[in-house]
Amino acid sequence: MGNRLILSQIFTMKKSFLLIAFCCLYTIGQAQKEDKKLKALIETAISGFQGDIGIYIQHLKKNKYVAVNADTIFPTASIVKVPILVGVFQKIAQNELKLSQEYIYDAKRAYGGSGLMQFYKDSAKTDLSTMISLMLTYSDNVTSIWLQELAGGGATINALMDKLNLPNTKVNSRTPGREAIWKVYGWGQTTPREMSKLFTLIRQGKVISPQYSDKMYRYLKNQYYNERSLSQFPPTVNTISKTGSVNAARGEVVLVNAPSGDFVFCILTKNNKDQSWTYDNEAETLTRKLAHIIWNHFEPKHAFTSYPRIE
Repeated sequence: MGNRLILSQIFTMKKSFLLIAFCCLYTIGQAQKEDKKLKALIETAISGFQGDIGIYIQHLKKNKYVAVNADTIFPTASIVKVPILVGVFQKIAQNELKLSQEYIYDAKRAYGGSGLMQFYKDSAKTDLSTMISLMLTYSDNVTSIWLQELAGGGATINALMDKLNLPNTKVNSRTPGREAIWKVYGWGQTTPREMSKLFTLIRQGKVISPQYSDKMYRYLKNQYYNERSLSQFPPTVNTISKTGSVNAARGEVVLVNAPSGDFVFCILTKNNKDQSWTYDNEAETLTRKLAHIIWNHFEPKHAFTSYPRIE
């Protein structure tokens, strides 16, 4: 009886060892693979671009990727509003802020550039949820600066990025100790790989908690600036995204809930020769071209050609 028990235990141990070995081999087999065909298409498309460009693309289900200068640091411009969003939700999770919390707009907060709150009447009432919506949907600068303050400032947000293992994703503006780097990158900085990762973590429910990631995802779905990458996907397909623009740098990060599975990409540029603010800006035109290539590569059964622009 004792020998049978020992043999049974040995057999069970062997099965466990084989199962562990199989799982390890499966995990190794699931390692990221470079999508060489897509990379060739991307490299051809960006050749001749008059500026510096970085790109990271990943199909989350197929675990295939393309990286071109993906770990190079670029200015975020308004894409920095995504880390600010995370900072605000960390305060909500800590019961220091509430989405329904009311605030009074002070006309002294008026700030140029994109957004609507600069046109609010002095002493107008608003709430935190509206401010978040304005920041993300209309890339509102007034609410973004205000929300950065409410999140605890740039240093607090940067510490959160470090915890998410995004060491190059930083808020520079109005952040003590980062004045010199602000002169180089402006409001914020990131890399194509890191910003893609931040979007992926939100999608996977890994930023703060699944509940808060879910809410952030919902805010990121509504975009007024939809004439770059978003114009290259069928309108019925769900996306989350954020654009960023300053004179010499244009960027965009997008996660697409596509039929074949989610894919994410981030396209960042800097030192751009074309600093125009027109639809035909070189970097913005190239971004649309790249988004078109990415969609039709991953979704050949749902190939899409955008309609002419409505003016």
